[in-house]
This record gives sequence, structure tokens and C-alpha cells, in this order.
Amino acid sequence: MFVTPAYAQAAGEAGGSGFSLGSFMPLILIFVIFYFLLIRPQQKRAKEHKLTVSNLRRGDQVVTAGGVIAKVTKVIDDDEIEVEISKGVKVKLVRSTITGVLSKTEPANDN
Repeated sequence: MFVTPAYAQAAGEAGGSGFSLGSFMPLILIFVIFYFLLIRPQQKRAKEHKLTVSNLRRGDQVVTAGGVIAKVTKVIDDDEIEVEISKGVKVKLVRSTITGVLSKTEPANDN
């Protein structure tokens, strides 16, 4: 009268153990959604930040990772800049700690 578990399991296997692309479609779809909604915008923001930080010049007003607003007084090299956080108080910073540029200075004319 009752179907035993062994018969019920055997009846469920129709195609054997074959590879089905349809079973992986939800995973592929989730990866595509994550790429376009999370990964790609983050890469774009990182690229823009790197460009902004690499174009820092003397006179630019910046915000550091600690929230300090400072003015760039000297560009030392590719990794360091010197900023003035108050009158007479100059600090060396690593460029990657700059989170934003509040105001840019115009480049000097060659005339």
C-alpha cells in the first residue's frame, strides 16, 4: 500500500546524472547582477579617486580620512604631500589618506 522510500527516490531520477546548464543559471544571473550593481561602480569610484589624488597641486583644499580640512602646501613625491592644517602647522600626509578635494586651484599661466 505505501510506497517505500527506495522506490520514491528511484522514480525521481528521469535523466540520470547529466550536466544541466539550467541548474547554474540562477548562480550566473546573481553574479551578473552583483557585477553591475556592486563591483563595477566600486571600480569606477576607485579609479576616479586615484585620478583625483594624483592630480593634487599646491593650493588645493582637501579633506583627509580623519576629517581634517587642509590646504596643500607642497607636493613631495608620488606618495607624499605636505598640507597646512592651521597657520604655521604643516603635516606630511600619504596621498591615499586624502578622501576628497574641496576646491582646486587653477594652473599658473606661463606668460
